[in-house]
Amino acid sequence: MEDCIFCKIANAEAPCHKIYEDEDVLAFLDINPVNPGHSLVIPKSHHKDILNTPTELASKLIAITQKIAPAILRCVGCEDFNIAINCGKSAGQIVMHTHFHIIPRFEKDGRLMWKGKNPNHDELFELAEEIKNNL
Repeated sequence: MEDCIFCKIANAEAPCHKIYEDEDVLAFLDINPVNPGHSLVIPKSHHKDILNTPTELASKLIAITQKIAPAILRCVGCEDFNIAINCGKSAGQIVMHTHFHIIPRFEKDGRLMWKGKNPNHDELFELAEEIKNNL
């Protein structure tokens, strides 16, 4: 994809602060970090989102995330982190190229996640049944 910034980064046509690279995967620091050490793990090949990424490659992205996350945490001095995968514009995906965020978290860092809603358990039961029937 010629307009994809992550493809340009993967092809060394745009700069990044690289922290890991192999033949299939690249990881680098996010240029707009939520917290210090916020990193992105991407496939070098273009795939629009996690649902369009081959399972074997998605598995490799997780394996690399498991490998580099502890090093990131040691370097920034924390123990906790979020892994975020946004899938689609309404979910916050800005670059339409599969990527995992590794976001170090610190006690009282002010970064809030979402607040859940009080569920109607009958509706949850019906939705769970519908999802199972659509697998």
